[in-house]
Amino acid sequence: MDEIGRKQLPHDPPPGIGVGGHLFFLTICAEARGTNVLIEDNRADMLLESVRFRHESSLWFARVFVVMPDHVHALIRVPEESSLRQLVKDWKRWTARRGAFAWQRDFFDHRLRKEESANKKADYILMNPVRAGLAKTPEAWPHKWIASDALG
Repeated sequence: MDEIGRKQLPHDPPPGIGVGGHLFFLTICAEARGTNVLIEDNRADMLLESVRFRHESSLWFARVFVVMPDHVHALIRVPEESSLRQLVKDWKRWTARRGAFAWQRDFFDHRLRKEESANKKADYILMNPVRAGLAKTPEAWPHKWIASDALG
């Protein structure tokens, strides 16, 4: 357990199941919860540009990525022979250095097993700003990235 009593989340797959090729629902939280730290001063643009770059470089395959005021939600397919933990760690480190973002130590992940659940998760992610009262429709929320190709 860490200093505030939370257990460290295990991101290692069960024995016999690798993460490569699987689609994951991710939530990554800013250290300062309850703030607008991720969307103020056009900071979301830098985050989304890093998502696009990683997607186009095949470092990961992002289907959808939404930046909320203090956290992000994403559907990310992990390339074969890759580590989800390392991919997220590298992204958080790069964004922290490049944009002075402060992230919570860990992240939440859930491996999706069916395409149907992936579509439901994508809808859930895109509706997040609407449920939070930040936009009237998912289309009205500017801080999102949706894959335009079949890789995601």
